[in-house]
Amino acid sequence: MSKFNVNEVEGKTVIVTGAASGIGRAIAEVLHARGARVIAEDIDPAVNELKREGLVPFVADVTKDGTAEQAVALAIEHFGKLDVLVNNAGRIVYKNLVDMSREDWNWQMETNVTGAFLHSREAMKAMMKQKSGAIVNIASYASYFAFPGIAAYTASKGALAQLTRTQALEAIEHGIRVNAIGVGDVVTNLLNHFREDGREFLAEHGKAAPIGRAAQPEEIAEIVAFLASDRASFIVGSVVMADGGMSVQIG
Repeated sequence: MSKFNVNEVEGKTVIVTGAASGIGRAIAEVLHARGARVIAEDIDPAVNELKREGLVPFVADVTKDGTAEQAVALAIEHFGKLDVLVNNAGRIVYKNLVDMSREDWNWQMETNVTGAFLHSREAMKAMMKQKSGAIVNIASYASYFAFPGIAAYTASKGALAQLTRTQALEAIEHGIRVNAIGVGDVVTNLLNHFREDGREFLAEHGKAAPIGRAAQPEEIAEIVAFLASDRASFIVGSVVMADGGMSVQIG
């Protein structure tokens, strides 16, 4: 539970992808605690653990045709509208380019970019009818910077930043704001599919940032809550950096 008590999303209906754990789970729980009604979507059935009044789990793959349509339909069926989409679902694998298979590449691109495209498209259709809405994409400092072994991830997050900007220009005339967050190292299970010490690795890697640590998922959820709210009414097409200063240092 967040230490803050600002009900900036009260009464809003939200879809959060990748909501079973980590940043996505924190977003779903923080927004719900502040009065939002939430569709919590994830390929992992563990998302069902979030089920409660005003929080509806949805087990699905963001990359599959029809999933985004189902998520939007669920939001309207249960809560009568859709106000906010948070494209959080993401994947990463550490492999040098010459060692990467096409399957490795597609595994990341389809989730990190195509899933966001499909959900943004369907969410925008619903939001256009009410002339209001907000879309928040979980991007990364890897949208701009890189280190060896993450070519597909950086390509996907760079594409997500550009998707954010382009859709923002198309959406704002309909009263819909589209923004992203350039997330740094966060202590989550993102790496656990290929290394047992994934959380420890992220915590250690985060120490390279000027702030000297990695973030906790709730710290990113706070920024989502702000960008999703009317308090961020003049922020359009931005990638708000939340990386502890990683992207502004040299060496």
